[in-house]
Amino acid sequence: MKIVVALGGNALGNSVSEQERILKSTVVPIVDLIAEGHDVVLAHGNGPQVGMIKLAMDVAEQNLGKEGVPITECGAMSQGYIGYHLQRFLRDELQRRQIEKEVVTIVTEVLVDSDDPAFANPRKPIGSFYSKEEADRLAAAGYPVMEDAGRGYRIVVASPLPQKIVQIKTIENLINAGELVITVGGGGIPVAIEDGVTVGKLAVIDKDFASAKLADQINADLLVILTAVEKVAINFGKENQEEISEMNYAEAAAYIESGEFAPGSMLPKIRAAMSFVEQNRDKRALITSLERAKEGFNGKTGTWIRYE
Repeated sequence: MKIVVALGGNALGNSVSEQERILKSTVVPIVDLIAEGHDVVLAHGNGPQVGMIKLAMDVAEQNLGKEGVPITECGAMSQGYIGYHLQRFLRDELQRRQIEKEVVTIVTEVLVDSDDPAFANPRKPIGSFYSKEEADRLAAAGYPVMEDAGRGYRIVVASPLPQKIVQIKTIENLINAGELVITVGGGGIPVAIEDGVTVGKLAVIDKDFASAKLADQINADLLVILTAVEKVAINFGKENQEEISEMNYAEAAAYIESGEFAPGSMLPKIRAAMSFVEQNRDKRALITSLERAKEGFNGKTGTWIRYE
């Protein structure tokens, strides 16, 4: 079975040293799937990491008089260093189990539409969480800021929908060669074709939507979105909270319509899963926690989303 696994950026830690510590255990359930004979393609978020890089670049610009570095370039940097860490620890775990497989990271561009309405309405949170006072200072300095699912305030940028994975042929060739591919890191680097030229766009693509687009383009059998919770819940955080083990497209759409899922948290994961099963109506998507990924895949936990 060909499986796209989307790993959340928050699960990778908030610093280089923390990321290295976390990844030693993070890679285990991913290699578990490979050990069972599945072809895994790994995607990952980069919210904390790209925010950290952008902050460092902004400090260099302000204090050292260096030229500013756009968020697109920061995203490319994050793909490189997160991929480097994932490669190391995945390779070590594969070798520990005597599994012959190479691991490779692709700095991936994702095509977006320059006329996507998202560019007029930045809503994608990136980087660190801030208090209300810190957020007010950032807003006064010209940064768009919004509250994120009750967890604090974050800087937001445009988040256009992915249209196509630019390096898809290379990704498919590597998968067919039996390699473990790490791609669309942080949702991929958003680019558009304008007057026949490829240009970077100042935006961040949601990694779950990019993962769903990747799964569709490589004809994956399953999309697995790993997050902080074991199952999707309705009435989240309330006395009548209810975990959902299965839902179809119509049920998911009804939950969204009633405002069940937080925009900066579970909502994009649900929408991404829906987009995959809508395009591939005989296939399913799974949302669960990293720690329970193996059990989820074996049908013992998690939230499964199907079209009908």
